[in-house]
Amino acid sequence: MTTTKIAFIGAGSVVFTQGLLADLFAFDELRGVHIALHDIDAERLATAEGAARHIADHLGAAPTVTAHADRRAALEGADFVINIVQVGMREATRTDFEIPARYGVRQTIGDTLGVGGVFRALRTFPLLKSLAEDIAEVCSDAWLLNYTNPMAMNVQYLTQATGLTRVVGLCHSVYWTMRDLSELVGVPYEEVNYLAAGVNHQAWVLRFEHEGRSLYPRLDALIEQDPQLRRRVRVDMYRRLGHYPTETSEHSSEYVPWYLGHAEEVERLRLPIGAYLDIVDDNVAQYEKTRDALASGTPLPVAGTMEYAPQVVHSVVTGTPRTIYGNVPNRGLIENLPAGGTVEVPCLVDASGVQPTAVGALPPQCAALNRNYLSMNDLVVRAAIEDDPRRIRQALMADPATAAALPVERIWELCDEMVRAHADLLQPGLRAELGS
Repeated sequence: MTTTKIAFIGAGSVVFTQGLLADLFAFDELRGVHIALHDIDAERLATAEGAARHIADHLGAAPTVTAHADRRAALEGADFVINIVQVGMREATRTDFEIPARYGVRQTIGDTLGVGGVFRALRTFPLLKSLAEDIAEVCSDAWLLNYTNPMAMNVQYLTQATGLTRVVGLCHSVYWTMRDLSELVGVPYEEVNYLAAGVNHQAWVLRFEHEGRSLYPRLDALIEQDPQLRRRVRVDMYRRLGHYPTETSEHSSEYVPWYLGHAEEVERLRLPIGAYLDIVDDNVAQYEKTRDALASGTPLPVAGTMEYAPQVVHSVVTGTPRTIYGNVPNRGLIENLPAGGTVEVPCLVDASGVQPTAVGALPPQCAALNRNYLSMNDLVVRAAIEDDPRRIRQALMADPATAAALPVERIWELCDEMVRAHADLLQPGLRAELGS
């Protein structure tokens, strides 16, 4: 019997890698897997390797752990590839915020849509293309489990530009939204029956029930009683659209034109402009703390994270059926969203792999927002596939928050400045400046 091999691409995202490893080793059947770590940063790779060995020892697991500066060596013979790369790291993220801010564009997270999401995608696509080529050559049967944002754009690019078919994007937003909603209404999560569908970071809770009865009336009563709840973007969206969105208010504010462009709404809904920059700094601090603790021989405790990737690995390896939420191409899964765009739906996972579930049509008001999101994504993916820099500008013209903040001439000027700033990370054909 061959040993299951799991390759971590971008393993230097040590805190996230640690959580995934703790989840993997919690399964008895996965305690002897081969963990192949890859990162282009030697120090981070060494830290990831040390953390992996510590977690295995702490949990009584006996995996094979290898570290590779060469990506193909890590991928050779892999059964699963977990992609957690962030191209450009903290410096590129700061650029994604600082330049748009000078134009008056407010962002909170900047990793999905908007200026930040578009340029994060464009600097990630070249990596995804070369990664897919390596997978096709050295582990063609592997499942690629993508965590890298912008999730929907990256999965669409992978499935349309590279030819890979065993691709699923994984995000914890549906799971944690339902945990939080269950706690809010006072019902144990394990007793809640729910269904969500839509797009990543903008899916909708279509069913929220306990013992056959909807929990939405209980949520409505809580919102009515608590003015502070009404000062959250996604509560505001829920009250107007009728279905609760599955991502935080900070995220949700960026995918619509109604909030970030208005100072009074930023104040009313307590939106933390530039919040992701603090998160990035905190991630770096956590990495450095982990690195130093390992070096001093006093490694930090690591808890499991309930992430989907370890569950996928376990289900495929053991045949244990379970349902997760995955990001996959829309091939008849949501009938009133564009075909080929990346949608987030329930997926059955077992020995046959990841099998998405068709959910029919979304409520029309929810589908209207998702269609705009997917149309913008499609333009970004086309920019890369067609090597057409005009598509970048057209994508941001279609982006709700950017279009609400700027006239079209300024959008093109902003794109030129962003292209200059990120030029060394973009494919050559997209580095052109077009003027306004």
